This record gives sequence, structure tokens and C-alpha cells, in this order.
Amino acid sequence: MPVDPAIQGLLDFLAAAGAPPMSAGTPEQARAGFRALSVDLRDPASLPDVASVEDTTVPGGDGERPARVYRPGTPGSEPSERSELPTVLLFHGGGFVIGDLDTHDLLARTIAVQCDAVVVSVDYRLAPEHRFPAAVDDAEAAARWAAAHLADLGGGPALGVAGDSAGGNLSAVVTQTLRDEGVTVAGQLLLYPATDLGGQYPSAEENAVGYFLDVDTMLWFGAQYVGTEAAEAGDVDLADPRLSPLHGDLHGLAPAVVAVAEFDPLRDDGLAYAAALEAAGTPVRVRTYPGLIHGFADMGRHAPAAQAAIDELCGLFREVLHR
Repeated sequence: MPVDPAIQGLLDFLAAAGAPPMSAGTPEQARAGFRALSVDLRDPASLPDVASVEDTTVPGGDGERPARVYRPGTPGSEPSERSELPTVLLFHGGGFVIGDLDTHDLLARTIAVQCDAVVVSVDYRLAPEHRFPAAVDDAEAAARWAAAHLADLGGGPALGVAGDSAGGNLSAVVTQTLRDEGVTVAGQLLLYPATDLGGQYPSAEENAVGYFLDVDTMLWFGAQYVGTEAAEAGDVDLADPRLSPLHGDLHGLAPAVVAVAEFDPLRDDGLAYAAALEAAGTPVRVRTYPGLIHGFADMGRHAPAAQAAIDELCGLFREVLHR
């Protein structure tokens, strides 16, 4: 089917703005542009209400990292009355280069409300200032901390992980790491995840240009994350499971909800991971959304189809967390 009409309107708006692609600028410019699009143009009144939002810190791979804790419920209500909730660790997307707690405030709130869970959004270190495996080290450290503090967070025994794009990558990696360390993960929500950084899939050619995330920007993100010189010198193995979780041991992992979009260069990457999980015996619910593009989780205010997709995915993830 064609691109969803509301999504096409957004793409036309972005094209008319005439901004250069992220790959043509600096990381600082990319971060500012992404923040302008996801935060500055957002009406704060449109954000879902939660009982409380607390800025805090969590352990990272090299010191403390900023984090934000969201508790579901009516603003001003007593979270302590809800003592048996799941805890969900959220890792934001942005190619390991852009994104922060603010850009993913909407997604964090949505998961907290619709999944009835306490959400811990983690601000991991970004490339190129902090290249691989810094983001992974931060994500794993935060996950170990959360697993040890469930009583202080959601209060229930269930720990889930969630992330979009690069955050989906980190969520998949963390799920494998915690499994190896004997920590039970209740579920993983992977939104258009990047799972095979060295892979070549048809969707990357079919959707190379014109659908928000383009292939040149994907390659630019990858170069920032692993370092061009290191990649050319062979110092980075693109099949390292901490970089490309598709190449890890996928047996005995938490049930997964995997979402991809029709017009996303990463579509087939996500589908490959879902198929590999299923082949390894991991329960998977996979959804391919026709007419949608990369980043649709933050586009519900522009497109009803995007909102319907995130509503369905949160419903599926809620079932996994509360089973």
C-alpha cells in the first residue's frame, strides 16, 4: 500500500523545510535538529498524564548516568498504593548518536500508562564521543541495577526492557546479557530495532531514500558508533552479539513483541530478528505496519495509524508483562 496519507503529509513538511540530512552535518547539529522535531514542536498538553516523574541517576559503565522514573496513575496519586507493578527499562533510539530523556518522554509516558508499569528511561552515553561498547556498558549496568531494585521501582517481580531503533538494539543485547547472568526478564518490546549492523537486506534498498530514515544516515550513525578507522582496520567485529544481537545465542530469551514499518530501511532487519527468535523457541509477536515509516512511535499526534500501532503494541507488551 502507499505511505499513510498523514505520514506522507509529515514527510512533505520535512522535505519543504529543506534541512540537510543528518549525514551531512555534525553530531551536535543532528541532536539539535532531532530535539527540535521531537521536543520543541510538541505540545506539552498532549503528553499522557502519569502519577509522577522523577529525575534520578543509575549506574552506568563509567559512572552514574541520568535517568527518569515514570509511575503510572493519576497525577498526585500515591504510587505506593500500586505495589505490584512491572518495571520496564527504556532505551531511547537515535542511532547511538542522538536522542535523550526528553526526546523520548512521550514514549516513556505511553508505556507507563498503557502497560501499567513503572518505566525507567536511561540516558546512555552517545557516540562519537563515546563509541561502542560504551552504550552497551551503560545499558547493562542500568539493567543489573534495576533487577536488584525491583522492590523500590515497580514493586512486582517482572522486569521488562523496551526500546526503539538503536534502543531496540540495546534492549535485545541486554536481554541476552541478563539471561546469561541468570536474571529473568519478563518481556522485551523492540520497535523497529537495529539488530544486524553488518547485514544487507532488501528493505534497505527499497526504502533507501525518502522515508525519514535514509540509508546514508544509517551508515553515518554506524560510522559514529563503531568508528570508521576501527571498522576499516578490522578492529570491530560487526557480528559481535553486543553490537549485532542477531548473531547471539537466542535460546531461552524473554517473550518478545517486535514491530517494524513497511517503509523503513530497517524493516527486514527487525523481521530477521523476529524469525531468528522464533526459530530458537522464543515466543514472539511480530507486527508489520503497512504505510508507516521508521520512528512512528512518536508520530501518533500526526497520524492516527501510527497511534493505533503504538496502542496495539503496548497492549501486547502489557499482556506479556502482566501474564
